[in-house]
Amino acid sequence: MTIYFYKAWQPYGCFSNFSAHGIRMEGTDWSTVEHYYQAQKFVGTAYELIIPQIHAAETPEAAAALGRCSSRQVRCDWEEVKIEVMQAAVLQKFLTHSDIREVLLSTGDEELVEDSPRDYFWGCGADQSGQNHLGKILMNIRKQLRQLPVLQAITPSTF
Repeated sequence: MTIYFYKAWQPYGCFSNFSAHGIRMEGTDWSTVEHYYQAQKFVGTAYELIIPQIHAAETPEAAAALGRCSSRQVRCDWEEVKIEVMQAAVLQKFLTHSDIREVLLSTGDEELVEDSPRDYFWGCGADQSGQNHLGKILMNIRKQLRQLPVLQAITPSTF
């Protein structure tokens, strides 16, 4: 059975980048994965001054709006690195928060799909034809977490 997720308040909402699970990346605390991800678009650019505003945004929606503003140009290598940036942030989220790590591990081998009606890159899009990169990252992280010896010692087997 495929597990669909989208909004942070829905079942499996902890898989959303908008869920209230902070991360620490490169010595900085970020309120959500979305805050971190949006800020990384501008590292090393003329628009780097927006990063503190994204960091301080009150909600992940506000951080996303700042990062998606078409008046600012993202870093030139963004298309090449954005999946790697997301992978690192999502991994950190699940390494940091044991409660949601348990939720992810409890999904067994089920397919995970971000059920975004508008996002055909990170999600499945309105017609389910999207690339679902966020779901693929989560499934990859789930596999990685299972292979960590420390987690195997403290995590009850549910498989």
